[in-house]
Amino acid sequence: MAPSYSYGSVTSATFQANRMARERVLVVDDEEDLLELINYNLSKEGFRVTCVASGERALKEAQTLLPDVIVLDLLLPRVDGLEVCRQLKSDPKTKHIPVIMLTAKTEEADVVTGLEIGADDYMTKPFSPRVLLARLRAVLRRKAQPDEGEQQVIRVEELLIHPGRHEVTLAGEQLTLTYTEFRLLQFLAAKPGWAFTRNQIVDAVKGEDYPVTERSVDVQVTGLRKKLGDYAHYIETVRGVGYRFKK
Repeated sequence: MAPSYSYGSVTSATFQANRMARERVLVVDDEEDLLELINYNLSKEGFRVTCVASGERALKEAQTLLPDVIVLDLLLPRVDGLEVCRQLKSDPKTKHIPVIMLTAKTEEADVVTGLEIGADDYMTKPFSPRVLLARLRAVLRRKAQPDEGEQQVIRVEELLIHPGRHEVTLAGEQLTLTYTEFRLLQFLAAKPGWAFTRNQIVDAVKGEDYPVTERSVDVQVTGLRKKLGDYAHYIETVRGVGYRFKK
């Protein structure tokens, strides 16, 4: 049976932190050393952490705990991380739980696949625990705070972007976008013809303190274009600058 970890802190400082920050994080990875490292760093910051080492156990714990966020490795035995994410996002009970993927793979296709099936973010191994903490906090802030101007509906021919509903429809069919893809599309479409650098896009979509590389923006755009199909050409690449929404 795959091991399961749920550690508590014994220090008074962490006890006080746990009383303040009660967000539940489910961490899924088959590397025991990595689970202990993540658990230690997240528990120290006040998160309630549950660690599991298999995809099967992750699906069961997600149903039971309904965590605030899931940190999910892609390379798991038997049921891999992509399948776990796919099942989570297809279940009405768990589809709204943010998922941060962990992967040792560097191929863009693997990252794009994860984002397309609903993952909210990704990190490649090895990574800094401090960066993981920053990513978790950013995801939780986005989950807790509604988008600005949520009543402003954007319509481009048969493409309809409804921020209040966090919904995008194309020719009457609803598109399944991750949070980041939605915010990226909304940000660009709100100012058609304006060219934005990758850093400007990151600031608008994630927040100025979000630690992310420019390549991450390119990956998100690739996944978003694929989902837009015939409307993919509306997101134009501006050489030497970044991206813009076609006017």
